Amino acid sequence: MKHDIRNREDVHLLVTTFYDKIRKDDLLGPIFNARITHWDAHLEHLTDFWESSLFFVNKYKGNPLEKHVEVDAAIKNTINEHHFGVWLNYWFHTLDALFEGEKVNIAKNRARKMGTFIYIKLFEARTPK
Repeated sequence: MKHDIRNREDVHLLVTTFYDKIRKDDLLGPIFNARITHWDAHLEHLTDFWESSLFFVNKYKGNPLEKHVEVDAAIKNTINEHHFGVWLNYWFHTLDALFEGEKVNIAKNRARKMGTFIYIKLFEARTPK
């Protein structure tokens, strides 16, 4: 029986299950796998991010926008809406497979908003100043 996301352990399960799928995906896997060399540490960092986002704890340190802009530049500004759509579909499917409840809805909405924000900022970063 599914339950809502209740704690860090649930967030860690979500993040690790999700990124197992991402790493195997033909479109997204090569982007992530080429840049992340220490997956265990990265998954902990992402767990910090989502735990902070869902439970308002102050664990995450970093700038996701800056990292995404760096990755986009490294792959010659080729990230597009399809990448974000695939990422979001995996996120939603993973959430729905593992959990149900209000935190699931919050996680979906935050991912949707974050994806839209980062997508727009990537294109702004590509514009010559």
